[in-house]
Amino acid sequence: MAAQIIDGKAFAATVREKVAGHVARLKEEHNITPGLAVVLVGEDPASQVYVRSKGKQTVEVGMNSYEHKLDAETSEEDLLAVVEKLNNDPEVHGILVQLPLPGHLNEDLIINSIDPAKDVDGFHISNVGLLGTGQKSMVPCTPLGCLMMLRDHHGSLSGMDAVVIGRSNIVGKPMAQLLLGDSCTVTIAHSRTKDLPDVVRRADIVVAAVGRPEMVPGDWIKEGATVIDVGINRIERDGKNKLVGDVDYASCAERAGAITPVPGGVGPMTIACLLANTVTACCRANGLAEPEGLTA
Repeated sequence: MAAQIIDGKAFAATVREKVAGHVARLKEEHNITPGLAVVLVGEDPASQVYVRSKGKQTVEVGMNSYEHKLDAETSEEDLLAVVEKLNNDPEVHGILVQLPLPGHLNEDLIINSIDPAKDVDGFHISNVGLLGTGQKSMVPCTPLGCLMMLRDHHGSLSGMDAVVIGRSNIVGKPMAQLLLGDSCTVTIAHSRTKDLPDVVRRADIVVAAVGRPEMVPGDWIKEGATVIDVGINRIERDGKNKLVGDVDYASCAERAGAITPVPGGVGPMTIACLLANTVTACCRANGLAEPEGLTA
């Protein structure tokens, strides 16, 4: 039986509709417009495309979009000054410094200079600590999107066995914390995990976020498991460039109960959750109720 496809593109559109509704209510009832500021340093082509998409979607849901484009040679002092100005701007509720930064800039220093309440990427060490201890935090966008799709598909995740393949600070570790928060039994696996196939075969939920093209074959997947593929890898096949995930989609789809495709799965949820986090940050800053269904 073929797996159900979890359509991230359609789900992201629903999230953006919810965000737009909350933004409209904030404007009408409180005369507040959420604002998202994105800082881009340098000319990285992929980052430029991503920032344009963020700005476009921010405006489409009715929020204010502020873009700060800086030269690749920008000094650490000048970048920190831009972040500090945004920290102190009451019209800005979310701040995102686009990664990667040029090599002469200390990413950790820059990220931790952002006001944690405006850190809509959820990378600030304070938000990492709050998430890890089960307290209210800003949650990284990609894991939040994965959690939303899992909750939508399963309802309750309580008691389910989940394996997260990958231990990055951006996806793997926060994903594990979110699944623990929903009462899953969680294993973080990685390239050095002994008997990795057997570890994955136990899982009711598999989140693949390891950054290796089609690393997970179908025979690693338990019959009926839900597979969330976070990977986006560009490979050449039959003389053409192709985007593939971290799982071998064809073989995994034969065994899984549900699976996200690549492209069109987790990817669209990342920006949608960035917008959701900005609305959440705005509500918290103004002492208002947080938007239902858009937080962890």
